[in-house]
Amino acid sequence: MRVLVAGSSGLIGTALCARLRESGHDVVRLVRRTPVLPDERRWNPPSGEIDDAFDDVDAVVNLCGAPLASGRWSGARKQVLRDSRIEPTEVLAEAVAERGVPVLVNASGINYYGDTDEVEVDESAPVGDGFLARLCAEWEAACAPASRAGTRVVLLRIAPVLARHGGMLRLLAPVFRSGLGGTLGHGRQYLPWIGLPDLIEVFMFCLRHDEVSGPVNATAPRPATNAEFTRAMGRAVRRPTPWRVPGGLLRLALGEAAEETLLTGPRAVPGVLTDAGFEYTLGDLDRALAAALS
Repeated sequence: MRVLVAGSSGLIGTALCARLRESGHDVVRLVRRTPVLPDERRWNPPSGEIDDAFDDVDAVVNLCGAPLASGRWSGARKQVLRDSRIEPTEVLAEAVAERGVPVLVNASGINYYGDTDEVEVDESAPVGDGFLARLCAEWEAACAPASRAGTRVVLLRIAPVLARHGGMLRLLAPVFRSGLGGTLGHGRQYLPWIGLPDLIEVFMFCLRHDEVSGPVNATAPRPATNAEFTRAMGRAVRRPTPWRVPGGLLRLALGEAAEETLLTGPRAVPGVLTDAGFEYTLGDLDRALAAALS
């Protein structure tokens, strides 16, 4: 299989490209600078320019998007978050449609559902409220040209990733190892999560399985509350976690970003993956944290 990957330089993209090559697939990476390696092709989403990247391509994976964890969300920052997702996706979806690429696997976010409190949701749930929910909905809608052209489109709603060298643990691990980790707000808000090795296998599963299309929750089977996650982090780094950070303090420091990423969350489960028979290797939170923090 020849797979074209946009957003290949990040945590997920780097691991996915390595896994694809390990499995014998040919990888082509889109870059926004002058290509310097044989597998690179240049593109410029604002102008719609794409080099001859689609020759004999069997699938496209889109991982474009500026990181959410970047302090307060000013109006300008929100526009960056939106433009870094919507514009590249529109360009790729149009190119996929024009060239008849059979498969598009497009990243999205588990925040599509907004805050669901205690209500468990799968892929059949509607879009929630808030900036991130609206952003995810627009992101997914940008794939419409590919869907209309008959491409099998998979919309991976990705949960926060547990990884050794990146993701949210890059910020959390030093805090917890120093003994300063604690519960955020009341701690009852849900935190969907997924280990990086399982997430990469989810991508591989979606590329291989023709019956998988539409929204797919890329999350572990059992989301944790913030309090549960905090205790698990403490066990993983062998430190106590007695502290509690008041929600009001987080809102004061980070505003809307704190409300939507730290103090609320969806109790989301992977209905499609479970029904399709996907098998997790790190479906247990303690095991996933041990693997990422060892």
